Amino acid sequence: MSPRTDLPPAATGATGVPRFTRTVRWVHRTTAVLMGLCVFTAACLYVPQLAQSVGRRALVVTVHQWSGLALPGPALAGLLSRAFRADLGRLNRFGPHDRTWLRAALRRDKRPSRRPAGKFNAGQKIYTAWIAGATLVMLGTGLMMWFTHLTPLVWRTSATFVHDWLALTLGIVLAGHVGMALADPEARRGMRTGTVGRDWARREHPLWRPRAQGEWPRPRHRVGGAAVAAVSDGRSGDQPDDRLW
Repeated sequence: MSPRTDLPPAATGATGVPRFTRTVRWVHRTTAVLMGLCVFTAACLYVPQLAQSVGRRALVVTVHQWSGLALPGPALAGLLSRAFRADLGRLNRFGPHDRTWLRAALRRDKRPSRRPAGKFNAGQKIYTAWIAGATLVMLGTGLMMWFTHLTPLVWRTSATFVHDWLALTLGIVLAGHVGMALADPEARRGMRTGTVGRDWARREHPLWRPRAQGEWPRPRHRVGGAAVAAVSDGRSGDQPDDRLW
């Protein structure tokens, strides 16, 4: 029987492994707050029951506009951090083990041996890429709707259509993201405190080897018929690496 992930590390027999730095956690939390404001105010603008309950439509519109405009800010500020840039590099790198993970996910095969993952699994990489692209499209279409004198009417009409339907899709995807986070207390602890249990890291991200935690053997997995092992790139302990050799 696998250990309960909702218990503290001492209760599960797993010591903490550094996963996210303070800057990375700050970027995630600030972005989450701004995104939450955007979604809530958008719902207040489009759902009649919420609009009647909240009222003050002009204030809601202002909060929606400025929170949306500020949404890319935390990520841009995070670029000053080496750890944040390193995580972006990992999220932007898609390897053979990620395709193996996706095939297993499509078959609903939840065995850890069938889902090799580095610091971030393939699902997290796809989600991050999609949410980043959607945010930029929402920002661009929102600016067209805000500054009506800058674009012709046909552009504004198209922008409104794209903005509204993409907002609905974005809300559904975010709800799925929150649901998956609620189902994994250890992942939430990693984003809240910066550390995760070693047992969880070995089970969910077997190709991820934090530099500061080198006690467990390098796991080997077969990806595309070839055995591969996770290695460290020799950088500082708070910057794990998931490159394959």
